[in-house]
Amino acid sequence: MSTQTLDLGRTSAAETRESVANFLEKFLTEKKEKAVLPQAERLPQILAEFLTGGKLIRPLLTVTGWVAAGGARDSEQVVQVAASLEMFHAFALIHDDIMDHSELRRGRPTAHRQLSADQQGSGARHFGVGAAILLGDLAFTWSDEILHRADLTPVQFASVFPVISEMRSEVMLGQYLDLRGTGNPTDDVESTLTVSRYKTAKYTVERPLHIGAALAGAGLGTMDVFTAYAIPLGEAFQLRDDLLGVYGDARTTGKSHLDDLRVGKNTTLVALALRAADPGQAALLHELIGNPSLDEAGAEQVRKIFAETGAKDTVEEMIENRYRESVEALDGAPFAAEAIHALQDLARNATRRTS
Repeated sequence: MSTQTLDLGRTSAAETRESVANFLEKFLTEKKEKAVLPQAERLPQILAEFLTGGKLIRPLLTVTGWVAAGGARDSEQVVQVAASLEMFHAFALIHDDIMDHSELRRGRPTAHRQLSADQQGSGARHFGVGAAILLGDLAFTWSDEILHRADLTPVQFASVFPVISEMRSEVMLGQYLDLRGTGNPTDDVESTLTVSRYKTAKYTVERPLHIGAALAGAGLGTMDVFTAYAIPLGEAFQLRDDLLGVYGDARTTGKSHLDDLRVGKNTTLVALALRAADPGQAALLHELIGNPSLDEAGAEQVRKIFAETGAKDTVEEMIENRYRESVEALDGAPFAAEAIHALQDLARNATRRTS
């Protein structure tokens, strides 16, 4: 399968996203056309719809890491490796939505809800959840297929695959830690930051940069610079996500701002509020957060406590501090000016986003 190649020395973020999206569209069209049964066409169709509208942050960082580390050719390979990460991300999100009982993703019904609608009768919900688990597993499998079809040299594959394997293990650990804390909010701020580090900072920012750099043959010095940049930025990204999960406009975020509160996500925002709350506020937070029937009035009470305890302002301050730390890590980095500017733009956009 061919894909649009990139002159990565001059490419823009929009062009990178377009190239990755085009590759995935062609790949899934091929899967749909080769489906052995008519019923099997539904799975790549839903996956193609699911992938539409994503931010493609991980592919963009993969390509940026490749450029920063001196990658000057094999652009089709880096696009394909980047696409494999986005397919893996689809797997992670589909399963995450099931675990969080989410109804919306990117402004559309989640995969398990769409698949439930395909079935009639009392077993529709059970079918939807089971089928979505299988769809996520299929995305994981196809992510591997895309990677193995990227025509990497033995040296490239030996450099890249251990980083990808580490990324997969780290995000599973982060998700496990997130599940352990969900429904049992505490004032343990460090614990919430550990979850953010594994579920988001390493998975969303650090490892994609490492993968692109490894593909270009980068050494440990480059990897260390990326880590110093990525970890604070990834934490800031998750902290912004925590705020958007409570204060975001669903028309912009594509998700309800009640979901995180209803499932009882133990975010840094929640932990800071519990740490600073008086007994009455703490009791109300424990009563409302994790209540699956929480309505807008209850959510507004929670938001009021977040403001009164200073938790919301503290999270904003933490985001700004981590943003500065991330950008400062690029001072003196041995990267081309184009790569430095791209990383600076990514940091700014990731921390100031509204969706």
